[in-house]
Amino acid sequence: MSDASSTRLLADRLTEATRDALGPAPVRITRVDLRPLAHAITDHLLTGFPAPDLRDALEAVGGADALIAATPTFKASYSGLFKSFFDLVEEDALEGLPVLVAATGGTARHSLMLDTALRPLFAYLKALVLPLGVYAATEDWAGEELQARVRRAGAHLAAQLAPGRVPDAPAAGETPAGGAGPQRGDVFADVPDFADLLARAGQ
Repeated sequence: MSDASSTRLLADRLTEATRDALGPAPVRITRVDLRPLAHAITDHLLTGFPAPDLRDALEAVGGADALIAATPTFKASYSGLFKSFFDLVEEDALEGLPVLVAATGGTARHSLMLDTALRPLFAYLKALVLPLGVYAATEDWAGEELQARVRRAGAHLAAQLAPGRVPDAPAAGETPAGGAGPQRGDVFADVPDFADLLARAGQ
């Protein structure tokens, strides 16, 4: 899902990363842009009847094997258009569906919206939300770290689509997708031995 240029770019990169991780397996990709559906979404909320293009979009989401859900960040949450679309998804249509959540924003301060907004939404819809998500702030586009997170997230989604496929392990100290800081297992790698510190202090 995308309705802003940077969000569309992030969704496309995640799609490419997932396709690359799947290797030669045939993949059919359907991209649903919400901005052209804005009027149809509003009409459906008011009348209860979807226009043909909106009906096709809802059927594409409900019939997918996996979903990459990307939204721009507004007021520390997903966009109203994004929420309105998923308000129209039929009950249980996403049950058990692997979902990779992603978002863009002007600052990294809103990166927790993946956990405070997107995950609860898809958990309510009974989807299988991947533990990895990708948040891209404006400054992230200038470096290579974002693409590394994108590749890692795509590999995890591919593993859901191809049982038995194991995602590549992150390099030591790699930043988790959608978050900041070192990986578990590396957190205390450089912590000095306490007994040694006491010995040096003459204790």
